[in-house]
Amino acid sequence: MSGFWFGFLALALVLIPFSCSQCTRKPVIFNFGDSNSDTGGAAVVSGFLSTAYPDGRAFFHEPTGRLCDGRLIVDFLCEDLNTNYLTPYLESVEPDFSNGANFAIVGAATLPKGGFFTLGIQILQFKHFRNRSLDLLSKGYGQNLVGEEDFENALYTIDIGQNDLSAAFKSLSYDLAIAKIPSFIDEIKDAMWAIYQVGGRKFWVHNTGPLGCLPEKLGTTTANSSELLDQYGCIYALNQGANAFNSNLNLACQELRTLMTNATIVYVDVYSIKYNLIANSSSYGFKNPLAACCGSGGLPYNYDPNNNCRRSNFTVCEQGPLPAISWDGTHYTEAANSIVASKILSTNYSTPSLGFNFFCNNSTT
Repeated sequence: MSGFWFGFLALALVLIPFSCSQCTRKPVIFNFGDSNSDTGGAAVVSGFLSTAYPDGRAFFHEPTGRLCDGRLIVDFLCEDLNTNYLTPYLESVEPDFSNGANFAIVGAATLPKGGFFTLGIQILQFKHFRNRSLDLLSKGYGQNLVGEEDFENALYTIDIGQNDLSAAFKSLSYDLAIAKIPSFIDEIKDAMWAIYQVGGRKFWVHNTGPLGCLPEKLGTTTANSSELLDQYGCIYALNQGANAFNSNLNLACQELRTLMTNATIVYVDVYSIKYNLIANSSSYGFKNPLAACCGSGGLPYNYDPNNNCRRSNFTVCEQGPLPAISWDGTHYTEAANSIVASKILSTNYSTPSLGFNFFCNNSTT
């Protein structure tokens, strides 16, 4: 079988609908993070991201506020539970919060404290949402809200840190950037503690992906000589930084497991999934794994910071059997997200190795 058809079949297998996991009760999810899991929050705030062509072309066939050509990882995870996509917390037009809410927003980071929709602000929004929901329900209102038991049995998903690392490495030396990582992790720990203190017991934490493989980083670095790149063409130092962040995050999850009575914390190694996807891109049916589909400048990265995706004169790769991994230089395509989600659902990259539906099958004890 030719390499083309092998790759095409491999991609087709992961793009087929997931077989839905079984839940014994309604799944409720509250998500916190950045643009990797923002299902439209920034579009609600800004009023313009939702109309940006060509986002959404692969599935929704119109922009939805997701910085992607289609579905995000969190969308595929919701599909696996046969539940609706998460509604952005700030959505004001016919919101449906019956299966949770999405507090993630484009550009979010852990620091600075009190900054624009940082993780700490998202936690404050969640607390307000929780208090308001319970108040309305106690007065007989809020048909599309969740109750106290739902908050206790919900899954709290966290996927944040990429923007913190990106900003640190852009403005600081390598050593100083690495030295800031514990402060990022402390914010994530504080967020998890805040959720735990109001009854949350089930957490799903994604680590950060290979920062040095993003076309945005490769296309803007001023020193991309071969000795600074790894065997797959990624910036070695940035990936080492991501690994340092992930090691600290993993240790934080281990620590919190010993401190949080009756809590379950699942740590998911998204980095390994994404790096494997890039390293073995042809076997998955992808071409030019380090080039943005939507951008300008041509190969090898198709990323020009002065004329990137959603600005004037950008180009978009053709839709077909050999898609791209990167959508706009920073975010992944729906095809890539589908593979990443399927790997996450396999439980092979999770510690402990629990199925994504673990939280909607067993009551909090």
